[in-house]
Amino acid sequence: MTTSPRSPLAPEGPCEAPAVPGVRAAAIALGLRYQGRPDVALLEVPEGSAAAGLFTRSSTPGHPILWCRRILARGRARAVIVNAGNANVFNGPAGDAAVAREAEAVAAALGCPPEEVFVASTGVIGLALDAEPIARAVPTLTAGLAEDGLTAAAEAIVTTDTFPKAASAICAIDGVAVRLTGIAKGSGMIAPDMATMLAFIATDADLPAPVLQTLLARTAATSFHSITVDGDGSTSDTVLLLASRRAPHDAVGDPDDPRLAGFAEALATVCRELALLVVRDGEGAQKLVEIRVTGAVDDGSARRAGLVVANSPLVKTAIAGADANWGRVVMALGHCGEPLAVDGLEIRFGETLISAGGGVVDGYDESVVARHLAGREVVLEVALGVGSGAATVWTCDLTHGYIDINAAYRS
Repeated sequence: MTTSPRSPLAPEGPCEAPAVPGVRAAAIALGLRYQGRPDVALLEVPEGSAAAGLFTRSSTPGHPILWCRRILARGRARAVIVNAGNANVFNGPAGDAAVAREAEAVAAALGCPPEEVFVASTGVIGLALDAEPIARAVPTLTAGLAEDGLTAAAEAIVTTDTFPKAASAICAIDGVAVRLTGIAKGSGMIAPDMATMLAFIATDADLPAPVLQTLLARTAATSFHSITVDGDGSTSDTVLLLASRRAPHDAVGDPDDPRLAGFAEALATVCRELALLVVRDGEGAQKLVEIRVTGAVDDGSARRAGLVVANSPLVKTAIAGADANWGRVVMALGHCGEPLAVDGLEIRFGETLISAGGGVVDGYDESVVARHLAGREVVLEVALGVGSGAATVWTCDLTHGYIDINAAYRS
């Protein structure tokens, strides 16, 4: 992590990533960029484990993304190796070779095909990655694998984060307890479109890859795809869902099977909590902003409109300064490209209705809104007046701290 003060929006207490049966992890400090802290993590799952994943849709993806996309078709996993500090992006053939070297080293240590080893990297773009120190460290990492190692892994994958991130849930399939634990990193360059966002979720559910893939894709829309810090989508976004298949319930092969309702809800909860932790750690953030959009033509339109508002520098700086300038919300909605009814547009900050019927409401008291904006958590509600579509997105305010962090990122 950086030496920046812990985000004021961070949860109280230490990061806790509960163990998942069949899953082990380890971390090590190699000094690839950061000194005096772990910066490489290894996650291991048993032979026969299933894998699902979502990756950046950037046209300049990192070399690990290219590798992971290719091997994901197998639907199987034995390990994930992650490094922080160097994103291994835009490095030509040498970048691909570095990924292959990492995968081969882990595969040799675990006795599996390289195509069952996922690779992720985060950090500076365009900086050559020397994979040899990582490959040489694999024996140490494998020797240190532990069931309680996910917390250490969460600490090793961060970059400009001010705190490690983890979330967990327990549900049941056929009356059998099933566990899920996820870890994530992300603070800036966050507008996932599948940011320098990485998330790894492990479960002991006995579910095949196609089921995992469907459920992960469904829940992403209301979690990872509904957050933004700065509107910049990363070259390295990776979300992996790994199932050790150790839970002793009957296998379920249909993602719409009613027996999976609890698991789908638990997965959605873990993904949403991880996504919100990323926003709470937004670079320079002082306020968490929840934007609720209703009255859209459909849910997708509501989400797109909400993200335009969430990405507006003018809206974000107004919130940072506790400036009740609701006109900036009108501005952002006006160019969001989504259908809306001007006469039906309603805007609320907190409990206060500001606009309706095409203008400001009678008796509007700006001081009440200013007090709401002065808090740590801000709620903005927008009704577009053209349908029943709804969505919630999350962002943070934009402060000078964001400039300070990114202007000095490589120094």
